[in-house]
Amino acid sequence: MTAPSTVAAPGLGRGPGRVPLAIAVSPILSARVRAQDLERIRAAAPGSRIVNLSVEGLADGPVDDVEVLLRGFLSSEAFDRLLARAPELRWVHSATSGVERALTPAALEREVVVTNARGVFSRPIAEHVLLMILAISRRLPQLLELQRERTWQPLEGRELRDLTIGIVGYGSLGRAVASLATAFGSRVVAMRRHPDTPLPAPSAGASGDDDDVFAVVPQLARVYGPDGLHAMLGESDVVVLAAPLTPETESLIDDAAIAAMRRDAWLINVARGRLVDDRALIRALTEDRIGGVALDTFRDEPLPQASPLWELPNVIVTPHTSWSSARVLDRSIDLFCDNLRRFRAGEPLRNVVDRTAGY
Repeated sequence: MTAPSTVAAPGLGRGPGRVPLAIAVSPILSARVRAQDLERIRAAAPGSRIVNLSVEGLADGPVDDVEVLLRGFLSSEAFDRLLARAPELRWVHSATSGVERALTPAALEREVVVTNARGVFSRPIAEHVLLMILAISRRLPQLLELQRERTWQPLEGRELRDLTIGIVGYGSLGRAVASLATAFGSRVVAMRRHPDTPLPAPSAGASGDDDDVFAVVPQLARVYGPDGLHAMLGESDVVVLAAPLTPETESLIDDAAIAAMRRDAWLINVARGRLVDDRALIRALTEDRIGGVALDTFRDEPLPQASPLWELPNVIVTPHTSWSSARVLDRSIDLFCDNLRRFRAGEPLRNVVDRTAGY
């Protein structure tokens, strides 16, 4: 489920040396943009004026000449207010992979080019997924419960080579999960929007550093299209949601999808909470119609205290932390600065979002 990595450039900057006259920056992954990141942005676009935005969209300077936005924490409403005050804005780089808050009707009408952070978070999220798969297969939740009870009761686990891992969404994240699962000997199946399109070859990360090259070339036993979702769910011991949130994928995991899963299968969601119908999921969990879930993302965040997901014994809740790594912010700035250089040169940008597909 991948979009083209590059398309035609949104044009050259209007500043000296073809840099953008002004670049707006909102906080990414922290309360403030780090000073060293601002220096790297200035080095990639010397002469550009940097405008700092608050999470509410308040600017520390004029925005009428802003041509580029590095968008971190910024609500859709604040983004639309900025668009109305920044008539020259032509390119928005999202510091997240999901872009539903950037593809507002106003941005679509303006035909603003949107790029995203696809690939920046794939490695830590894939490692989190493997952590959950190992915890499930080695029965870690039950072992921890036995420890709390001071009960000595050995439990039988399963080897990963005996598991089929089903991946919903085979973009950068899905491929990273498949690479790690392949390394453990698991059988891997996947669903992607265009199953007949050739699978992309492993490649280096946006910075050119080979740190993001897959350790093992992913091996897929079968590739399904969207109409094969239920068949894929039925053969998977663990289902991993790695798809973007679009109108087509919202509530993809509903009553019918859950009914297609094995009764002992687990669901891992590291994509978007709205991919899952919460009511259907909670009913299935309380009625033991699936093995369990490991959820890192939710419709409402933070997860409300009253949610039954906190208490159910077959649920692992983590606070949207799968992306966390000391390296992700550096990779995010690397990608943005690489695109800034492309913008100045009139070259195609990396990770351009398909406005029609929504990712």
